[in-house]
Amino acid sequence: MQISPFPLRFKKALAASVALSWLGIAPHAAAQQLQEPQTTVSAPDAPVPENDDQIGFAADALEYDSDSEVVTASGNVQLLREGNRLRADKVVWNRTTGKVEATGNVSVTDPEGNIAYGDRFDVTDSLQDGMVRNMLLVLQSGGRLAAADGQRVNGVYTLRKAAYTGCAVEDHEGCPKEPTWQIKAVRVVYDPVKARVKYSNASVELFGLPLIPLPGFSHPVGDNGGSGLLVPNLRYDRNNGFEVALPYYMKLAPNRDLTVTPHVYTETLPMLEGNYRHLWDRGAYQITGYATYGSRVATGNPSSTAPAGSEKDFRGHLDASGALQLTPEWSIGGSIRAATDRTFLRRYDISNDDRLRSTLNARRIGERSYFSIAGWAVQTLRTGDSQGQMPIALPVIDYRLRMKDPLLGGVAQLQANSLAITRTHGQDTQRAFAAFEWNLRKLTPMGQEVTFTTYLRGDVYHSSDNLMNSVVSYAGDPGWKARGIAAAAVDMRWPFMGQAFGGAQRIAPRVQIVAAPRIANLSVPNEDARAIDLEDSNLFALNRFSGYDRFEDSTRVTYGLEYGLSLPNFSLESVVGQSYRLNSRESILPDGTGLSDRLSDIVGRTTVRYRDFISVTHRFRVDKDKLAVRRNEIDATVGSRKTYATVGYLRLNRDADRNLEDLQDREELRLGARVQFARFWSVFGSTVIDLTDTKEDPLSVADGYEPVRHRLGIAYEDDCLTLGLTWRRDYQVLGDARKGNSYQLRLAFRNIGI
Repeated sequence: MQISPFPLRFKKALAASVALSWLGIAPHAAAQQLQEPQTTVSAPDAPVPENDDQIGFAADALEYDSDSEVVTASGNVQLLREGNRLRADKVVWNRTTGKVEATGNVSVTDPEGNIAYGDRFDVTDSLQDGMVRNMLLVLQSGGRLAAADGQRVNGVYTLRKAAYTGCAVEDHEGCPKEPTWQIKAVRVVYDPVKARVKYSNASVELFGLPLIPLPGFSHPVGDNGGSGLLVPNLRYDRNNGFEVALPYYMKLAPNRDLTVTPHVYTETLPMLEGNYRHLWDRGAYQITGYATYGSRVATGNPSSTAPAGSEKDFRGHLDASGALQLTPEWSIGGSIRAATDRTFLRRYDISNDDRLRSTLNARRIGERSYFSIAGWAVQTLRTGDSQGQMPIALPVIDYRLRMKDPLLGGVAQLQANSLAITRTHGQDTQRAFAAFEWNLRKLTPMGQEVTFTTYLRGDVYHSSDNLMNSVVSYAGDPGWKARGIAAAAVDMRWPFMGQAFGGAQRIAPRVQIVAAPRIANLSVPNEDARAIDLEDSNLFALNRFSGYDRFEDSTRVTYGLEYGLSLPNFSLESVVGQSYRLNSRESILPDGTGLSDRLSDIVGRTTVRYRDFISVTHRFRVDKDKLAVRRNEIDATVGSRKTYATVGYLRLNRDADRNLEDLQDREELRLGARVQFARFWSVFGSTVIDLTDTKEDPLSVADGYEPVRHRLGIAYEDDCLTLGLTWRRDYQVLGDARKGNSYQLRLAFRNIGI
């Protein structure tokens, strides 16, 4: 019966309130404008009951039939009990049977935050158990379950003819849309306590098309994850044929997990991969390993996968790393990287590294001090390199203390350093030194920035097996040797700033004078200062060698000019400079470095940026005599985050002695691009081309165009799915890692709890 007169409605509401009080319900009536259909009711929250036997209650109107003991609430109804909240347009509660019927924009929120929507809810007065028609269950973790009908018993949801998705069901304009992927099943069970969804007779639909049958499938929900199969990785290449990798994730504890991945190939024996991760409150570590049994050939043999004379043996790779913060100052860390042979990583497309470095270190970082003790070892994967020549450094000790100068002002730094290098078939070197450095920065009344520097150091070296060093100038004299180093510098920089072109302009000439006496460089070994090249980053350095074993013993003047322009959407930064050695003694810097003559080559760098759309950096070195470009390097990016192109070009034509430097002359071009042609679709590609010929390397037999690697692919990525297909072609051969094509399919479902 419809109630219209206000006095009669008020009397019945008052009677219902009295009845609810008798039944242990905390009543609260409030007026609220009705929401739009199929939207969440947002009436004022019902009062929180004092105990689990009571029900918090809010509604626009109440009716109570004392004969049948039926309570009817209508208009923005809310019931709250034991953390369960029911919202509806109308609720009918039978006190005798304890049955609650809710209709009209019904939703039930459980204590875990999951929200169930439906046309009609039949639940018990505890609000924990019941039946739902046309049910939509929105999980607190972000996923959704929809079903023709469902029930909840003891907090566990059981759904019939259901579907699960972690995708949005509305587009960016708020219109309904089909989810990118969904899992459909005859029966679905969701347990909020276990945070897991189980399916019966399930299958995955991708873009509305049936894709993968999943009998007996289950997966966790929420941020905590859980054990289960991950999406398989499908790949094809010439070395191993068709590959299927099926990862299985095992959650051992909230802070520990293990992923085991079998790799099955059509052209070679299977491989097993394992990854173990452990997170502590003060650190973490991870261990990754690969293991298989198969054939391998020498790195110089470019023939087939298993040619005559190849060896069958265990093959594998270990990659482990970790760190631990003991105190706010002390930390320890390390890594182990090792492979059974030189071609394993490339053969199975794990990495293109040509050297593997294992490290161990302990550090203390204080407010003004730094202490480190470390060790490292190197495994070479390069063709022609001797493993016996690879260094093992243990220990490497470095201590620095920075303090203010109480007499002249400025900052003083004390440093102590020790290094021991051992080789299984090569030169052994031990080094120790103590150094003092003082810096004072002053600003003159005319705005000049002047920096004074003093550097003093004493070295002690011991070396043996010096004749096993292939480069005479790196060997030094055997036995014990001592060396003293002294240098002083004055660096003056004079910036001029002002408004220009609608922005700010800065012009800063810079002059540096460095004085150092002759130093006994060649009498001690050179382990860490072998690769040197004049560039903008070390033009004004006190020592332009890269390490401690060589120190530039010259008196020189270095001059340059810095320029900067800053506009609202545009910036330009540039620097150019050169140095001149005042003394005439012969330099220890070899030809090709740009520093071997008294007058150095000209170096510079320019960086241009326009908004977030264009970024170009150009570095160069020009021969002072022939004006030939000895270094020409360009890195450019044009475009947005979704559509962009990158260009990298490098040409080193230094005419340096090949025996003295690790970095050989070469010319290389790198191109990359990504084009987004739809909201979620994009194509991408990249290439690396070796342009080296006899102009850069007189010993090169290349024709000046040798492709290194090409890559092309298409990708789809939205809020819940990543899908990509990539083609790659490698042109380099290393043992049983042959050149050829490879294809990889990448598929990742998000919001699935693994």
